[in-house]
Amino acid sequence: MMSEKRYKLHPVAAIINFVKGLKELIFPFIILVVANGLNFSLNPLEEGFWSNIFPLAILSLISIVYLFSGIVKWWTFVYWFEEDELRVEYGLFIKKKRYIPFDRIQSFNYKEGIFHRIFGLVQVMVETAGNTNGKPEVVLTAITREAANDIEDITRKVKQQETEHLEINENTVLEEPTIQNGKVIHKMNTKDLIILATTSNSIGVVLAGIVALLSQLGDLIPYEKLFEEVSALIKFSFVIVALSVIGALLLTWLVSVLITFLNYYDFTVVEENDRLIITRGLLEKKRVTIPLNRIQAIKIVENPLRQWFGYAAVTVESASGGFGDKDQKITLFPLISKKELFQPLQNLFPHFEWEQTLTKPPKIAKPFFYRIDFLWLIPLVAICSYFWYPYGLLSFLIVIPAILIGLWQYRTTGFAMNGQQLTIVYRMLSRVTFVVEKKRIQALESKQSYFQKRRNIATFEATVMSGMLGATARARNLKIEDVEEVMEWFEK
Repeated sequence: MMSEKRYKLHPVAAIINFVKGLKELIFPFIILVVANGLNFSLNPLEEGFWSNIFPLAILSLISIVYLFSGIVKWWTFVYWFEEDELRVEYGLFIKKKRYIPFDRIQSFNYKEGIFHRIFGLVQVMVETAGNTNGKPEVVLTAITREAANDIEDITRKVKQQETEHLEINENTVLEEPTIQNGKVIHKMNTKDLIILATTSNSIGVVLAGIVALLSQLGDLIPYEKLFEEVSALIKFSFVIVALSVIGALLLTWLVSVLITFLNYYDFTVVEENDRLIITRGLLEKKRVTIPLNRIQAIKIVENPLRQWFGYAAVTVESASGGFGDKDQKITLFPLISKKELFQPLQNLFPHFEWEQTLTKPPKIAKPFFYRIDFLWLIPLVAICSYFWYPYGLLSFLIVIPAILIGLWQYRTTGFAMNGQQLTIVYRMLSRVTFVVEKKRIQALESKQSYFQKRRNIATFEATVMSGMLGATARARNLKIEDVEEVMEWFEK
């Protein structure tokens, strides 16, 4: 069944590797352009010609190196199947080899960028058991869909043989594995996609990108001149300044809406052969495969705005990777109505109970939810009041939302134990319901400060395997008897 025939990547892989390298030159190029005032002298007789042409020559040389590197990696990259292993070899001067036994392969994840979709190709990321760094074991940058299907078929057949302990000889016929028809668990409709886009926190990502760009261009931006212009504009009309700020924020929000729409377009979850297959994306189509037995915990997340309208998001903490990202938290349902939430979850995880009565913190623990915030706000309020008196006195108003958020957290916090299931509910701003089986918990720890000990309360936290550090849920300021009961449940 195994063949030593060696397969190569599609030539488009060289272009993709080259483009990936060019992304690293975007910021240096922008800085170079801005530093020269958008003017480049191409006349050797003009002053400043060599000072302009030298940085461009360096960037061009680096681009040529990236192009050569992309071509070399494509030319030398080969993969083949031998002795129940997927084998990969690449490199010109330094040969790199990687042999992956089929029984260690957990899933194949796919990406289809613009270049992939033009030529009918896919990028395949091979995820293996025990890989917790978030990076795929092997990346096949560009191969045909047929080749990707062949890899999956060969892997599945070998695994079936090992599972069933088939003895293959001349008289034995290997039966094809039974393939279940995929069952659609959830498909996001246009209405939910629009709500997701308009209520997402992608605006923070956009603002972070703008801040990162400004930090790179900090020495080139004439802040003093801009400050003088803004000051003059404020004197002329405060309304114009306010409208400009609102317009900038609106534009940033629209960009974040567009990003979310493109990323989650046609989001579909399919259950097939004891695994979940998640596909999404418009310009870049992605597909991630999650074996159900690799899911460590389920999180139901409700940010305040979506909770108000009865919507939530569901993520899973997985021992497998996602779309090649470091974060192991994979979105199962980006947005779903609370009324429709529990049915698909019950279908996927029938051994869980999703609606339970929670054990809550005692009333005596209420101040512990806002005491720390209150303490660190006191020096901040004092500094503002002293240096910006009398307007600094308004900083006292910050204490009110801090206390209200603490009370909100107190009302949300709770836990429930049911057989082999532990449910933890907590809140920072978003309400999180963390559901996990006992056998998936890597560590359960109780904590008690001096002040908690005086009130006979304590905190416990559960950690599951996910990424480098794991994923943790915490139930704060509970009765010490309740925490001891949880610890005893886990020890048994």
